[in-house]
Amino acid sequence: MAHTHHHARHDEADHADLLDLDARVFGSHLDDLTEWVRRHAPETPRRIADMGAGTGTGALALARRFPAAEIVAIDQSPVMLDRLRATARAQGLDDRLRAVQADMDAGWPAIGAVDVVWAASSLHHVAVPDRVLRDIHAALTPGGLLAVVEMDALPRFLPDDIGVGRPGLEARCHEAAARAGWNAHPDWRPHLEQAGFEMAGQHTLTLEASPAPPGTGRYAHALLSRFRSAFEGHLAGDDLAALDHLLAGGHPGALPDRDLTVRGSRTLWAARRPRRTQ
Repeated sequence: MAHTHHHARHDEADHADLLDLDARVFGSHLDDLTEWVRRHAPETPRRIADMGAGTGTGALALARRFPAAEIVAIDQSPVMLDRLRATARAQGLDDRLRAVQADMDAGWPAIGAVDVVWAASSLHHVAVPDRVLRDIHAALTPGGLLAVVEMDALPRFLPDDIGVGRPGLEARCHEAAARAGWNAHPDWRPHLEQAGFEMAGQHTLTLEASPAPPGTGRYAHALLSRFRSAFEGHLAGDDLAALDHLLAGGHPGALPDRDLTVRGSRTLWAARRPRRTQ
């Protein structure tokens, strides 16, 4: 059991690193996302909950966007929450941020009424999303806002022809990830309406940066390494060899020596708990 626990924490730490890299590479776009949420949120929210906060990228961005609000960061992973607390201290935001360890499959935590809930790349992970949406609806103040954010596809970094193996390597990796259900999520609009929300807006933000921001090479290496280990039996031998070529350092054509472009997109759904009228 100790051995299994060690590997679970190691996997969580790797996932935390990936989240931090995503925040570093796409950080400027996060400002656009939170500004879009601000335009739909109550005028002066007092408490904002980040459901599935991870390492705190969204929670800390929300703390900066809403300087008068208490931020409640909810995650079931102590590894993630420890990193979140450390980052909040480093940024001088720990006095406004409360970290709560909770498993959303067990129910919404008792954190008091909230004015805004932010659920970024987290809703599709819960076992019964419709039940969680009803819980969020009940936790929100009348007129309160739920913002659901999903990554439409995993980030892409490479041209179609990388000069090694057959063209289309990255596309085939993404196809394998889609077949494995990575990042799969529905259109949340009908689920939100069924849970009693009123739609306030929907927005797709296209993310592209060239030249790539600092950290892009590490992000690409981390994601392609995940592809390499996860799809050993699902990719052709020449594709695996091409991944090995990219991931190995110290030679022309390896990731550290490439000019990368980062591309991706995210969709946001904004939905309100209706104000009751007499």
